[in-house]
Amino acid sequence: MKSREPVPASRWYSTAFRVRYQETDQMGVVYHANYLSWFESGRTEMFRGLGFAYRSLEDMGVMLPVTAADLQFKSPARYDDLIAVYARLSVFSPLRVVYEYEIRRLADLTGSGAGYSSGPGATSVPADTPLAGELLVSGSTSHVWLNKDWKPVRLDRALPELYNAITGALREEGGT
Repeated sequence: MKSREPVPASRWYSTAFRVRYQETDQMGVVYHANYLSWFESGRTEMFRGLGFAYRSLEDMGVMLPVTAADLQFKSPARYDDLIAVYARLSVFSPLRVVYEYEIRRLADLTGSGAGYSSGPGATSVPADTPLAGELLVSGSTSHVWLNKDWKPVRLDRALPELYNAITGALREEGGT
């Protein structure tokens, strides 16, 4: 995998939940900053779906802070909506990671449709499968690999076993 090469059409990982009242504002819609928290939930569960826990990264001495965030709002989410957060990698390199997201309202309350999971963890959805639900927000976050001293590190040199495991998981799931 080349250093700045995008990940070809990797599969989506989704996690679903209901919008809580505390996440809405006076206008009755989800407050815009909450979508960033939902992005975090999506990427955390996606990483877990690849077989890793974010917490284990810190235990291994690396961190992956957000360096940029981009959101496009299409339609608001409201209290008690059933929401799916879809996340996937669009760039993975020894130096940085870029996640892509879609937040969708699920109309089917029975739980059917691509990528719906009512329990903890992420459901994997093939890249070429249409995603369930109405698109509400799309976006991305960029991250860099840092050590505990907040210095940039190359993951392939700092933790080659982790780098190889992630690239291997991406290959298995068809993302590289």
